[in-house]
Amino acid sequence: MGFGIIYLILCCCWITVRAAGLDSFWFPSAQLTPAGDPVSPRIAALRRQIETGNIAALEEFWSEVATQSAPLVETIQGDERNVLLTFLWRAKTETRNVFVFAGLKGSSIAKNLMSRLPETDLWYRTYRVPSDARFTYALSPNDSLVPIEDVDEKDIGRRFTTFRIDPLNKRDSIVELPGAPPQVWGVRQTEVPKGRLESGRLKSEILKNERRTWVYTPPGYMRDGKPYGLIVMFDGPMYTMQIPTPTILDNLLAKSKVPPMVAVILDNPTPQSRETEFACYEPYAEFIAKEVIPWVRSNYNVTTDPAQTIVSGVSFGGLAAAFIGLRHSEIFGNVICQSGSFWWRPGGDVEPEWLTRQFAMGKKLPLRLFLDVGLFETGPSPYGAPDMVTVSRHMRDVLRAKGYDVEYRECHCGHDYLNWRGMLPDALMFLVGVNRK
Repeated sequence: MGFGIIYLILCCCWITVRAAGLDSFWFPSAQLTPAGDPVSPRIAALRRQIETGNIAALEEFWSEVATQSAPLVETIQGDERNVLLTFLWRAKTETRNVFVFAGLKGSSIAKNLMSRLPETDLWYRTYRVPSDARFTYALSPNDSLVPIEDVDEKDIGRRFTTFRIDPLNKRDSIVELPGAPPQVWGVRQTEVPKGRLESGRLKSEILKNERRTWVYTPPGYMRDGKPYGLIVMFDGPMYTMQIPTPTILDNLLAKSKVPPMVAVILDNPTPQSRETEFACYEPYAEFIAKEVIPWVRSNYNVTTDPAQTIVSGVSFGGLAAAFIGLRHSEIFGNVICQSGSFWWRPGGDVEPEWLTRQFAMGKKLPLRLFLDVGLFETGPSPYGAPDMVTVSRHMRDVLRAKGYDVEYRECHCGHDYLNWRGMLPDALMFLVGVNRK
């Protein structure tokens, strides 16, 4: 399994894991908060209560957490831009360590380990976090403490077996701080007409495989008349379940923000094929151009105008979307690339960011692009390549230097659907919005 799918699974799909039942206590030697780390006032107050003999304070604290949910969010006097965020773990069995996987301190093991409040079952880690942050996270009790970048690919599944959804978080390990931008377009409105989502399968002679497909048609769709705009999207389950694309399109259309559009959402036959197909793979680009597009145009009333046609993907799929835009701008005049894996290079090439170099060296094409990335995407990239934020900014700068029309967004988010579902409506309005200039 290649790094692209590992990164996507690690940061997004672990949320399907559920914490195992735990039933007994074990307390290791005390670990104190490292010097220089932020200090939670609530944890500090609890420590003082326990040190003065108020043993009942601990149970009162856990009752409070059960009512309010974790992690703890505390304001910082004189600092409106940040808050203190404290992750918690209640040890109910032998616990040697607890690792916080949230991207807040990169992939550093030392900077993401919890401390234990002496002689208690409470483990905690406090971070100073922007007050508009939104992200998912995992907790790993009894973590192996092996840096993820040092794990052999064949052992990567075993590395994540200790990762758990936070049992103290009522929202399944989601953090959405009060200042996080609202994401209204992805919320189903009862008064908004619904489009139709059909699933099927599509065979490819070029790739010699078959895959699931979903096709969204807008409310009132007609097989004749004015052709509809078209968006081709990758990572089917991501764009149908975690990112509610049909709902987003319905809501945008109801408010006259975008014209009626047909969306074709493609899956990959296997996770392994995803790693091949999305890695700037010429046969996959030909599959899209010579099989998918003709199939869509034969079966649906869609445009042939590149200015009203979009290709879109996340992570490794974002890399693929940008590559297909580069190869087939005669079909796709618009690209949405969410947390694109621009660190990628072909095997045998010693230099990362291959696709960025292709845009830099090639002629300017009739493309408009929307790029976004989360500012917590600062973990290691393969073969020593720059992190996701750095490569995204580099691609942005190269595209603008070439004269491309590029909208670039960053947010205090991670490499996950919480970022992508909020940015997708903005991308659509920027590229094909009814009132765009």
